[in-house]
Amino acid sequence: MLINVQVLGMEMTSAIKEYCEDKVLSLETYYDEILSADVHVGLLSNHHQKGKIFFCKIKLEIAGKDLFIEKKAEDLYKAIDKVRDHYKVELDKLKGKSGEIDRELIRDSKAYQE
Repeated sequence: MLINVQVLGMEMTSAIKEYCEDKVLSLETYYDEILSADVHVGLLSNHHQKGKIFFCKIKLEIAGKDLFIEKKAEDLYKAIDKVRDHYKVELDKLKGKSGEIDRELIRDSKAYQE
């Protein structure tokens, strides 16, 4: 899987890059057909009254689809974890739907419905 990591509004460190790559690679356990991932993380702006607000946007390219999720949090790593958790749910749904389609094809080929 190809993973592109971009940091906006702050400095890219190896720790941030490795953390993002680890979290995206862990998504392969939920869905095997992920082709590539574009990760954008960073700081929204320095002008918030409640402190710094970080964001994480991850776009996954899956065979036949593109999925895009964005989350915000007061901690960069927390924002990345939120996106990963949301993708876990979405990929489980997608995997379930593909399983239903496969079962329908098998039933049709074996003529169970007659």
